[in-house]
This record gives sequence, C-alpha cells and structure tokens, in this order.
Amino acid sequence: MHIMLGLCRRPATWGAGCVVTQATVSRDIRELGLEKTRDPLGRPRYVVPSTVRRPDPREALSSVLAQFGRRVTAAGNIVVVQSELGTAPPIARALDELAHDKIVGTLAGDDTCLVVASSERDARALARELSDVLS
Repeated sequence: MHIMLGLCRRPATWGAGCVVTQATVSRDIRELGLEKTRDPLGRPRYVVPSTVRRPDPREALSSVLAQFGRRVTAAGNIVVVQSELGTAPPIARALDELAHDKIVGTLAGDDTCLVVASSERDARALARELSDVLS
C-alpha cells in the first residue's frame, strides 16, 4: 500500500497535474502487466516481467481488421485497405508484425493502408486473404 500511495502522489510532485486514486493506479498496474518484486534493499517495487507474452500477430490483425476494416481492393501489386478514420496506422502495424511472405511493406494514412506486394498475383491472393477477415 505504501508504494501505491507514493505512485498516487508522485504525478503531483512532477507537475503533471494529474489527480489519481489508488484504484486507478491499481488498474493501470494490472493493465500494464507489472509484477511486484523487491529491490536489493528489500523495498517493494513494480517491474516489467522478464518474459512478456506478445500477442499473436494473426489475432491482432484479425481483431483490428474486423473492428475497423471496411474494404480491401487489389490494384496492381498493391492492396488498398480502407478503414475507419484514424485506424489505418494500427492496421499497417498489425500487417508489419505478421512478417507475411507476400508483404513487402505498408504505408498508412488516416483511413487507408497501402500494402505493397512483390507481384500482382501476390497482391490478389493477399487481398482475398484480408477480405476473408472482413467477412
């Protein structure tokens, strides 16, 4: 509890101007996945776990496309993914994290993500694959 109170008070001393409660800090610690340990002097500390479970890139892409994707179209060796405003960057990031063999790279605007494939054939196959996620 002593650490929690320190965390609650600390932003005010840094001049951030954020007022937080112990419940807010507890929720944030839980969402961040921090672990409570002790430093060399035996004082309790919160740390990032040494083994962080990374989300499955396919699950992340499916989730973001299902929520925000609107249309997928192949155009030459490029796949155009249209989405809700402001959601193209997370879609591009999810595609980049896949390390998909048909994807050369991505470029995201606000509501459009361009996915560059190495060939028209790969772009058409990729467009079908991404369209299936939208359906």
